[in-house]
Amino acid sequence: MCLIHQNIQQQILIEKVQKVHSPEIQLSQEEFCIKYTRSKIAKPVIFIGAGTCGLGAGAAKTLAATKNYLRENKLDAEIVEVGCIGLCSAEPLLDIQLPGHNRISFQRVDEQKVDGLLRSVFQLEIPAEAEVLGQFSSSSNRIWQGVPNLMEHPFFGPQTRVVLKNCGLVNPVSIEEYLAFGGYSNYLHLINNYKSLEVCELVEKSGLRGRGGGGFPTGKKWKFAYNTIADQKYLICNADEGDPGAFMDRAVIEGDPHRLLEGMAIAAYGIGATLGYVYIRAEYPLAIKRLNSALDQARELGVLGKNIFGSGVDFDIKVKMGAGAFVCGEETALINSIEGKRGMPRPRPPFPAVSGLFGKPTVINNVETLSSLAEIFARGIDHYRSIGTENNKGTKVFALSGKVNLTGLVEVPMGTTIRQVIFGIAGGIPNGKKFKSVQIGGPSGGCITEANLDIKIEYE
Repeated sequence: MCLIHQNIQQQILIEKVQKVHSPEIQLSQEEFCIKYTRSKIAKPVIFIGAGTCGLGAGAAKTLAATKNYLRENKLDAEIVEVGCIGLCSAEPLLDIQLPGHNRISFQRVDEQKVDGLLRSVFQLEIPAEAEVLGQFSSSSNRIWQGVPNLMEHPFFGPQTRVVLKNCGLVNPVSIEEYLAFGGYSNYLHLINNYKSLEVCELVEKSGLRGRGGGGFPTGKKWKFAYNTIADQKYLICNADEGDPGAFMDRAVIEGDPHRLLEGMAIAAYGIGATLGYVYIRAEYPLAIKRLNSALDQARELGVLGKNIFGSGVDFDIKVKMGAGAFVCGEETALINSIEGKRGMPRPRPPFPAVSGLFGKPTVINNVETLSSLAEIFARGIDHYRSIGTENNKGTKVFALSGKVNLTGLVEVPMGTTIRQVIFGIAGGIPNGKKFKSVQIGGPSGGCITEANLDIKIEYE
């Protein structure tokens, strides 16, 4: 997709959001992007990892100690609560960006460490006892001498971040920040310049396959629903991850909910749906809170609702909380649950794309599938196809837990081996102990032993 079109759509969105939120101050497109990407800042910014994993490790106390330090020392600084960047075992994470300097990340910053850390860094010093994770490179800021690039860290270096691109980096409940990084501009361009079938065909050409486990070609599934004639069609996002140890969907929604919403809007336009549902388990209160905040912002901006930006396209999203039944991860059981029925699977055919929610054509995609779409259209189909293998394009997100040195979320190209994930990214087994097996895929998966660690991550 042409970059100039993205810039034009971004400008339209930026003008609209400023009229809504700050009519008295109208920044240029460049000024807006500099402000909300924080490529240049006028005062210190402190980022605190405040996803569920960070909060579980004590981030709320770290946040309180940070506010207290700034108040007692009469310092003017911005505090930004971000989602999980992926390295859950390093929480609580605290990043500091000083004017003119790169953003630098520190790990395991509990409340007792806050005062000493902030005092030193504000004086351009890094305390010897601080656990530095790395710094974010920037051509417009000065580097911290002796501090490695964060994205060259063994945990992050082998990753290719598509779905997780913004997680841990941006304020998840700021639509301004999402717009500054190009958010919703591709959706706006698609609905004004492409027919629905063309969008389905582009997604099919990208090679994106369903990330829920079956690996069915996403564009092909969409075309089934598109070609089914009906007065109403639905899109459902399946955010009901029930596998023990799985937290991919939760972290994505907590860290970058607008990416999911844009993906849903693109998918809905492709199939001709005017209403979407996010089916999410009630055990995810923070994800639900941030999702609802993002929905309110999207409606206020006008990227959800009636006649979106004068395009004639209507689309809105409802949140449906599930009770946590494992079986409701199955798409027809999920449909029954949304309809207010007992969450039990239906016989197929008919498939949901022909007769699904309330008997209407329905497409069900999971969080990871839908959250891939914005980046596919931002970077282009060919770029996405360059990631992965011949029959398995793109990336896959995994939740790492158990007896490995580094736990958290990773996103790797399809075709990466399980050995690379466990012994490369996750750092192997603690204390050099012998590897026995890895359990993958939840209750419906299985255990893989040493002999099969070089199996590539693919659907076949």
